[in-house]
Amino acid sequence: QLQAYGGGLVQAGGSLRLSCAASGRPFSMYAMGWFRQAPGNQREFVAGISWSGRSSYYADSVKGRFTISRANAKNTVYLQMNSLKPEDTAVYYCAVRMDGNYYYTTPAVWHYWGQGTLVTVSS
Repeated sequence: QLQAYGGGLVQAGGSLRLSCAASGRPFSMYAMGWFRQAPGNQREFVAGISWSGRSSYYADSVKGRFTISRANAKNTVYLQMNSLKPEDTAVYYCAVRMDGNYYYTTPAVWHYWGQGTLVTVSS
């Protein structure tokens, strides 16, 4: 089970840090990622991180502004979001892939999902 939290309302240019805690089984050997879905849009890949945390991959739209990290001892993955823009407004979901492929951007190939947390960026 994955529980995402940390969303909220922030002004453009501000920052938020999302967290996703995994329970029920250790996910330390699996890739983890973040996706988002804005109203009327399909779910899109934001960032992925390898099981060790040493490698990560970002969507072009967030590169340089967002940072994904993980703490395996806590079974938790984070998404630090800086320089937020109104177009970042979406429900953010964490996900797990049961192998090391953290760079897969298609939602359908990720195996477990959290319930989502809403991020709203006002202009």
